[in-house]
Formats: sequence, structure tokens, C-alpha cells
Amino acid sequence: MATNPPTGDGRRYGAVRGRSQTKTPSGHYVKRDAKTGRFMDVKTSSKTPFKGVRKET
Repeated sequence: MATNPPTGDGRRYGAVRGRSQTKTPSGHYVKRDAKTGRFMDVKTSSKTPFKGVRKET
């Protein structure tokens, strides 16, 4: 599990495990579970990537 001390500074120490992300044709990023391959979440608030999640090629 990734840790974020001190709370509220917006930084992450360590990577999120078991997740990856890819960019959709519309430019949004979608998070995928590495074990099952299912899509979990689409970031619609902005077109920036999820923090701490590895990117697929």
C-alpha cells in the first residue's frame, strides 16, 4: 500500500500496485486492474494521468 505522510501535501511515496493506466482516444485516462484486466475508473475531472499508477504503452 502506498503511503502519503504528511497528510495533505499532495505527494505519494511509492507506486500503486496492481494497477496500470492507458489513454483513451478522447484523451482521458482509464485505470485498469492488472490481475483481471478490467477497466476500473476513468478520470473525467481533467486529462492528466492518475498519480502513482504506471502507464501502459
